[in-house]
Amino acid sequence: MGLGIQLMVFAGACVAISNYCMRKSVDAGGSSKAFLMVQLFLTFIVAILLNPVRSGDYSWNLSMGVFGLVGGLVLAFMMYSLGKAVESGPSSLSFAMLSSATVMPILFMVLLFGASFGFAYNMFNAVGSLLVVAGLLWAGWETFTMGDKRRWLMFAVLAFFLHAVFLVFMQWRALFLHFPAHEGLLLSFDAEAASNQWFMPMVFLSASLVQIVIYAARQKKWPTTAEYIYGTFGGIANGVGTFLMIRSTEVSTTVEHAVIFPLFAVSIMIGCNLWGQLIYKEKVNWKATGFCVLGVMIGTLDWNVLIKG
Repeated sequence: MGLGIQLMVFAGACVAISNYCMRKSVDAGGSSKAFLMVQLFLTFIVAILLNPVRSGDYSWNLSMGVFGLVGGLVLAFMMYSLGKAVESGPSSLSFAMLSSATVMPILFMVLLFGASFGFAYNMFNAVGSLLVVAGLLWAGWETFTMGDKRRWLMFAVLAFFLHAVFLVFMQWRALFLHFPAHEGLLLSFDAEAASNQWFMPMVFLSASLVQIVIYAARQKKWPTTAEYIYGTFGGIANGVGTFLMIRSTEVSTTVEHAVIFPLFAVSIMIGCNLWGQLIYKEKVNWKATGFCVLGVMIGTLDWNVLIKG
């Protein structure tokens, strides 16, 4: 197993630990809102360390900074929806649904930008998407047999959709890096603006500010000690996971790069199901999870690279 794959699996494990911290914060009598407020602010600090500080490039570009702030709004409401899903239903299935959204961006990117930018929707993508949907319906049906879960379903589906939108947003930014100042991308950024190191910090700054506003408007009290503790550990785990993910993309071979992001999603899904079953005794449908895992792997692997070797 190559270094790039190892790092990405560890990155997924770190995010699964961060998700566990969210569940623990809720169990301690707190709310997901306080956890997310602390976690996202710490991730913002980590993003500064990993981007402008690590690279030594502190140059600022207003357009890309604003672009990052807009992406942070999508991330903020995705995390808010996820938090509400965790509060009102099975946490492991909520996180599994979120990770399964990785099969959707390719379809959206094809519809938005087409083959001229290298995007194509093939049989593997379609089969993978169908397997993910089948797995989620199978697991979700068992959840509904245990009681009224309409509130959970609403927030889980919303988190799934917003995660897909956020991933499309991130891939859109990647297009500016590969096709700077190119027509057909709806917006235009030159190479220097597209590679600005403040993009990711602005994403997390925007997301954390939204969570601060939501918390201040809803809670009317300071977070509890437990919320601070779990938010801090969750933020550190999320920050380390972000670093490992970025590092994995830097050291991966061409073949490894074709599989690292599907492995990232699968690692989170399996990790969250494991702590859900082992620690919380949740009834995890591993066969349904297997459908989702297989669907994510089939639907998001870069088959052209793998086949050509």
